[in-house]
Amino acid sequence: MLIKILIIFSLFFCLSNLSADSFTKSATIKPELVQDGAQKEWCPVCGMSIEANYKTSHTSKINNHTNRQYCSMRCLAVDMQEYKINSNDVKVVDVVTQKLINAKSAFYVVGSDIKGTMSKVSKLAFSNKEAAEDFSIENGGEIVDFKTALKMAQDSLSSDIAMVDSKKNKQVYPMGEKIFEKKCKKEININAYLQINELKADIRDKKLCGELQESELQPLTLYLWEVKKFGDLKSIGDAISVNKDEKCPICGMFVYKYPKWAAQIFYKNSHLSFDGVKDMMKYYFTHKDAIAKILVSDYYSQKAIDAKKAYYVLGSDVYGPMGDELIPFVSESEAKTFSMDHKGLKILKFEDIKAKEVNKLDE
Repeated sequence: MLIKILIIFSLFFCLSNLSADSFTKSATIKPELVQDGAQKEWCPVCGMSIEANYKTSHTSKINNHTNRQYCSMRCLAVDMQEYKINSNDVKVVDVVTQKLINAKSAFYVVGSDIKGTMSKVSKLAFSNKEAAEDFSIENGGEIVDFKTALKMAQDSLSSDIAMVDSKKNKQVYPMGEKIFEKKCKKEININAYLQINELKADIRDKKLCGELQESELQPLTLYLWEVKKFGDLKSIGDAISVNKDEKCPICGMFVYKYPKWAAQIFYKNSHLSFDGVKDMMKYYFTHKDAIAKILVSDYYSQKAIDAKKAYYVLGSDVYGPMGDELIPFVSESEAKTFSMDHKGLKILKFEDIKAKEVNKLDE
């Protein structure tokens, strides 16, 4: 009996702190962070702090095993455009207990008085329907299931991105540029990173720009990742050019996000872009006819080079957007240097690349 009373009291205490005036999206207990490495503290899509936005946080698995954790359903929706994410693997933080629960079993309160995370409309999840109803009565919003909440997030994605981009252009990027010019003394190879949270972790942990508060770290990282990165790439002559709407026909990822790994196959009146040589070769093996030219990105210079004249390192410890890669070089000497530095297994010419070896990279 005493235990039941304590549980009821605990639930009442939690709910009493869920009004808009007192509500915080930050974790008030130790958060469950599921990603690997130092970057686990931040969203891999936007770089926002998971802990600061913990009560809107979602998790997923990509490529069937890699954990991702987002600051919001909006960033989950962005990732779903690129990766094949099984909705059965998606989890969300229960606002009351602050534990990760299966998103499909959650009750979402959408459009309450609570400010949205990376979105105009907030989406907060509850494991208990009564708790969701009480929250909705107190703060407004409608109660929906995961499928409906996700559809709403997907439908509003373009307007939410436009809203966030406007703020970035007016406030965040200029602030980040000032911090960069004032505090960053070391050269930062932005293109060495696959995700924004990896870059952010290194800036902090390696003190690439000295000691920074989160309020400085986020705008700096966004400036480097979304402005300077692409500015630097534009200054590289003859780099592969990829439009923002081009997706890899093999994995479905947006190629422009991974310019360092871009590859292209050209036909007479069209072309296809890929987020790495591995996926390009998968396509090539079954579509060899009528190809006009094939371009890959030289690993060191990031310039476009003729794929059929390049040298490829197989089995190194450097990974591309889709894991193990065939890494291209303009010269055999550069391929050998890289292979020695990064434990490459072999160096191949284009004509020596076999489908069996390419497919084995995914094992």
